Amino acid sequence: MTESHDPAMTESSDATMTESHDPAMTEAHDPAATESKDPEQIRDEIEATRREMGDTVEALAYKADVKARMREKIGSTKESAVHKKDELLGKAREASPDTVTSGATQATQKAKENPLPVAAAGAFVGGFLLGRLTKRD
Repeated sequence: MTESHDPAMTESSDATMTESHDPAMTEAHDPAATESKDPEQIRDEIEATRREMGDTVEALAYKADVKARMREKIGSTKESAVHKKDELLGKAREASPDTVTSGATQATQKAKENPLPVAAAGAFVGGFLLGRLTKRD
């Protein structure tokens, strides 16, 4: 079995391949297109191409430098953690002083109002500690 090649298919595939190329590349290889351009315009195109190539090389170098990218990620994660920690500590400081102060004030006030239960609790704790200390000896 032999395959037959259709010349029309070959021509259309060649045309498709030519159409898919960058027009700037086609112009660069076409002497007639190059001759019709102003030298200043050619210089500008060369400079633009150099800038694009430089940007591309920088982007590739950045992607290839995994250590630097990891350091950046670690640094941003640390900054985020420190920020969250400071935020939580600030909230805790805001809530704690008032709560502790008001709790201590309330306990003192209750002790002044009802000294007998406080004295009984103190005697119980003192007796318990005395019992533990004498038991060891």
